[in-house]
This record gives sequence, structure tokens and C-alpha cells, in this order.
Amino acid sequence: MSLQGKTLFITGASRGIGLAIGLRAARDGANVVIAAKTAEAHKHLPGTIYSAASEIEAAGGQALPLTVDVRDEASVMAAVEAAVARFGGIDICVNNASAIQLTGTLATDMKRYDLMHQVNARGTFLVSRACIPHLKKAANPHILALSPPLDLSPHWFGPHVAYTMAKYGMSLAMLGMAEEFREDGIACNGLWPRTGIATAAIEFALTGKEGLAYCRTPEIMADAAHAIFTSPSRELTGRFLIDDSFLYERGERDFDKYSVEPGKTLMPDFFVPADSVPPPGVTVG
Repeated sequence: MSLQGKTLFITGASRGIGLAIGLRAARDGANVVIAAKTAEAHKHLPGTIYSAASEIEAAGGQALPLTVDVRDEASVMAAVEAAVARFGGIDICVNNASAIQLTGTLATDMKRYDLMHQVNARGTFLVSRACIPHLKKAANPHILALSPPLDLSPHWFGPHVAYTMAKYGMSLAMLGMAEEFREDGIACNGLWPRTGIATAAIEFALTGKEGLAYCRTPEIMADAAHAIFTSPSRELTGRFLIDDSFLYERGERDFDKYSVEPGKTLMPDFFVPADSVPPPGVTVG
């Protein structure tokens, strides 16, 4: 199955995983709505909605760059309507936009707490809600959140409870919506990386630039997302998928191609359940 002619509404798509998902869809000839805040270049981070649009079109897709703040209901609703006006509908909603701060309770000020919950949990709910009336009309509709399995092990909460709550809020939205819209045939799933992904979030919030060598590239998440979107929506819903395990399930065997520096021991990501076993040949530190 191809994504040719399908319309994807992707939040946070000006860089990183969101852009990679858009580029993979563009290679099929998809329409990609780049719904992100970065209209002007950031002093530290690469990419704007306009540079992303140029990359999407160069890859073979049609692009619609829109300045969107997922915390703002009017901004989201206007973007969804613009997408429908341009492309005639929405087939796939990708909740990629996210805010992160890995601090404990006393070190997390309420402004940052609110930002994480407004972008992550509330933003996912709002964007999904805005897209659902259009997804109901689509032939193979999917909602995807870049959010983790709901593993309630205390060690995922203790070091950064505010961030964990916000990310799990995204997952809870997918869990609930998968059931609520099952009869409508709208698939709702979570996708999460087994390892660190070489993005600005890793570089600036966690390890610094040197840590990127122990990560995979965003293309592994893009390929996993593509495999989800090309699956029948009535047969794949309500799941929390780990990127390499899902790709292995779908026949992928070469995971070295996703390593930033092949041969390096991969850095594990947060929230991967202890009973989630990597595919054969994959070593995670």
C-alpha cells in the first residue's frame, strides 16, 4: 500500500522525527501539512516550516506549511480547515509536537509543567479532536502519537514525574480514542523508539552533541510510521509499538542502517518496558 494522494497533518514537522515522517510519506507522493511553530529560523535549532516544505516537495510530495501552536484551539482549528480546503480532507493525523524537561518535582516550575501538559497531553487531544470529523470520511484513517507504552513502573516517574505524566497523557488519549472510534475504523496508536533518536531533544535536553553517536536516525521512526499508515486501520489500533520490534514484525532485518555510527552501542530511550526484547542482532546499552 502506498500513501500517494493521502494527506498527513503532522504537528512539530519542521524538523526531527516529524519532518522525517513527512519526507517518507512524500516519497510516495503524499500531501503533508507541516503544522509547527517555527516560521523563522531558531538560533540553535535547524529548520522552519518553509524549509521543511521545500524538502517535502523535493522528495515528491505536496506541502502546506502552517504556523500552528497546538496549545491554541483557534490556531489548530484554522490549520485543519486550511488543510481540508487545500487537499480536500485529512487521512492521517500525527501528534509529534512535544515539550520536555527532565527535572524532579521541586526543580520543575509550574510554567514549565503547564507547557509540557499543554503541548503534550492537551495538544494531542486537541489536534486529534479537530481532525477526527475529517478522518471519519477517509478510506484508511490513522491517528498516531509519538508516545510511549503505558508502563507504570515507578522508575519512569521518580526522576521526572511532570514530563512522564505529560507523555503518558498522549498515550492515554490514544488508548481511549482507539476504543471510542473503533467502529468508525479510525486507528489510534502510539509509536516509541527503543533507542535515543538523533534529534534536538536528545542534543539539548539530554546528552549534548557527543551523545548523538549512540543514537539512531529519525528514519527508523519514519519507516515504522509508514508501516503503520499503510496497514488497514481496522486491523491495527490501540497498540503501543516500539519502532524496531514493529519493523521486524513487518519483515525488516537490517537495523544497522539506522545507526548514526554503526557499531556503537545504542543508548536506550526512556519508557521502554523491561520485557520488550530487541530484534535479533540489536544491542542496546
